[in-house]
Amino acid sequence: MRPGPTSLGPFDPGYPELPEVLPIFPLTGAVLLPGGRLPLNIFEPRYLAMTRHALTSPTRLIGMVQPVEEGADRNLDPAARPAVHRIGCAGRLVSFQEAEDRRYVITLSGLIRFEIRRELPQHADGFRLAEPDYARFAEDMAERDFEMPAKGEFLAAFKSYVDAKQLKVDWETIKSAPDDHLLVSLAMLSPFSPGEKQSLLECADLAELGAMMTALFEITAGNRQSPDRILH
Repeated sequence: MRPGPTSLGPFDPGYPELPEVLPIFPLTGAVLLPGGRLPLNIFEPRYLAMTRHALTSPTRLIGMVQPVEEGADRNLDPAARPAVHRIGCAGRLVSFQEAEDRRYVITLSGLIRFEIRRELPQHADGFRLAEPDYARFAEDMAERDFEMPAKGEFLAAFKSYVDAKQLKVDWETIKSAPDDHLLVSLAMLSPFSPGEKQSLLECADLAELGAMMTALFEITAGNRQSPDRILH
């Protein structure tokens, strides 16, 4: 999955600078993709500590992952370590604000996906650490122009999906967005299931991402039009 030429920021680390140890943040349904932006409200003590840790690190990276069991992240026991999917995305902390109610409001910018090689003992402050393997996804950080194949089919499927879900969409923004940003934004913002979002995260490249999203849009719209339809 290659970000477009405007996705890499001037403060993003180069591939050789990526850390060998990464704090991971398990969160159901909150999938970050390379080139995307993910706003987060941080309130648990262990994740407040994780945020402070990221702010003091050279790359300011946090690894977003999903628990294998949906909702397992709702267990507030600091000792809980629910199994997580092996593939996640490292996001650079690009925005930070303190809230009056002891929360941090942050934004992560998706940089590169990773595979968890192994999980390490948790940090003294309670957040989880992993040894990431970025090699499989090195091209996430390459600059390359992208033009979506079958864009007309994609937009038609999305229109049917929007109608089926009764969503409000700014079509002018949709039509004017660069193809790579459009795909990444819709993949992150559309109300797909956590499992579907994980499948989108694991797509080999943007072309595969677009094809899978088109299929998901069409399936959802088809089910809404034919409520008795059973998928095998």
